[in-house]
Amino acid sequence: MALRTETPLGLGQVLISMANAEVESFENYALGAATFDLSGLPKEYFSLVDGSKSIIWVQPIFQAIGLKSLLAASLSLDTFNYVVIRGNDYTALVVRQQSCYLAILLEPTNEAIDEKLINWARQFDTSKLKKHPRFQVM
Repeated sequence: MALRTETPLGLGQVLISMANAEVESFENYALGAATFDLSGLPKEYFSLVDGSKSIIWVQPIFQAIGLKSLLAASLSLDTFNYVVIRGNDYTALVVRQQSCYLAILLEPTNEAIDEKLINWARQFDTSKLKKHPRFQVM
């Protein structure tokens, strides 16, 4: 049985829900998303239709991907699994997909990010967000 509340679920509640129920889509709990090409340049931003979240969180993601590229080149590192960026008002998960980086905005949390969410993000088709009623392309 999935945990249900009237307010948006925090990441911890999402993960409890995911563990206890048939898999509900994480996209129902995301507060925004952004894609970046493999050089780190922004491609698309997705925000909530209700306008409740700004896209100011995208700037630190852009900087983190740039820093990753710099460190990878300097230290001869090839692999990039994921990064979690925590701000006062958000948590963002950034994963590398085959042709881009995907950043997903979540409620702020200090909890560890579950592998299920990371794996989902790696395989998520962002074109679904273009059709999702909660999101709009910026």
